[in-house]
Amino acid sequence: MRRVSAPTAAKILGAAIVLGLGVAGQAAAQTQPATVIHAGALLDKPGQAPRGASTLIIRAGKIEAVRDGFVEPEAGAKVVDLRDQFVLPGLIDSHVHIFSDDDKVRSRMEFPNRDIEDNMVIGIDNARRTLEAGFTTIRDLGSDIRSVTALRDGINGGLITGPTIVAAGRAIAVTSGHGDGSNNLNRDLAEVAHQHGENVCNGAEDCRRAVRSQISQGADVIKFTATGGVLSNVAGGLGAQMFDDEMKAVVETAHMFGRKVAAHAHGTDGIAGALNAGVDSIEHGTFGTPQTDALFKKTGAYFVPTMLAPKTALDQARAGARSRNSLEKAEIAAKAAMENHKRAIAAGVKIAFGTDTGVSAHGDNGKEFALMVSVGMSPAEAIKSATVNAADLLGRSASIGTLEAGKDADIIAVAKSPLSDVTELERPTFVMHRGVLAKVGGQRAPFPPN
Repeated sequence: MRRVSAPTAAKILGAAIVLGLGVAGQAAAQTQPATVIHAGALLDKPGQAPRGASTLIIRAGKIEAVRDGFVEPEAGAKVVDLRDQFVLPGLIDSHVHIFSDDDKVRSRMEFPNRDIEDNMVIGIDNARRTLEAGFTTIRDLGSDIRSVTALRDGINGGLITGPTIVAAGRAIAVTSGHGDGSNNLNRDLAEVAHQHGENVCNGAEDCRRAVRSQISQGADVIKFTATGGVLSNVAGGLGAQMFDDEMKAVVETAHMFGRKVAAHAHGTDGIAGALNAGVDSIEHGTFGTPQTDALFKKTGAYFVPTMLAPKTALDQARAGARSRNSLEKAEIAAKAAMENHKRAIAAGVKIAFGTDTGVSAHGDNGKEFALMVSVGMSPAEAIKSATVNAADLLGRSASIGTLEAGKDADIIAVAKSPLSDVTELERPTFVMHRGVLAKVGGQRAPFPPN
């Protein structure tokens, strides 16, 4: 009889255990009751033509099958009747600030009095409203890292309801740059901000440290601010604020740890510098040019236009909810954004949907679609940007973005075809996130589910 060495035996035993657990898991999933969705029209793969009458079979939070026609449900299955609805994948917003208060005047007045716990309550409510608006996945690009990872993990664990969150934590910024929390604060508050400013860096080596700090606390993606920002309370403009070696250090370090990188960039020099550094996406891109359009296409990076933000910020600044510094920059950005975004879209730059919600109101994310169409995208292209493209940008095409067997059951429905009227996406009647109902018949579903 052939003897098996101890290491080999251990490997065999380990493989057997893993195989056994896998089989057991599949068996457990099969015993769970199914949810059957009858869809009048189904856009299972945005970018392709929609299907007619279809059936989605959901089990254990996943899509088990997609079939033509209205299939008779198995015994014990829950049936969701959407035969008069248009069904499509859950939407993805690639640029959100989930803890930002919709009431900007109140937020500004209460800033010195609020604790992280207060903001967590706001974030939990924002997350629910975002999900009910049809956005089943978001990329949060600027929140306290401990708060956003706690919210992310609570949603993933089924403790609270909200979209899947891909979290960046704090944006990496240079001293006095967009994202430095001490900008224009009084001395006492500025000192406190500096003590906690682990996202602020100066020089390439320090920027590597800042990236590692966010990753060590659970960041899924890294964001840095290549240029000034409209909402920064400093008089500096919207041009570059990071040196090339600092941007490259951020990108190289993040990619080393398997994280994608988003660059906040308004000015032309910052857009070009970030693209040359190897970023995966440019956020805002307000002052893009034909030359930066060519760089986008050369590098394969995505452009996230956030068209809802400039006008919203300008309205807020004029109402006194933003600083005078922000008002001046908002006027410049709002004027330039639409024209430059229209040119980039016509040039064939890859677009991923993102709103900068948190500047605009949570739950209003869907208003971005009409703006995208107004600058030259077809409704089909706009929908693809918020599903297939955004899933690709997030590195999650295997689980979201289309409705196929094996993927997460992130599903929404609207009353009429958004391919004819894209504003239908502002009014989803049905939302399912990972197989759990969040909205039915236009009304909030109970949580935890019955």
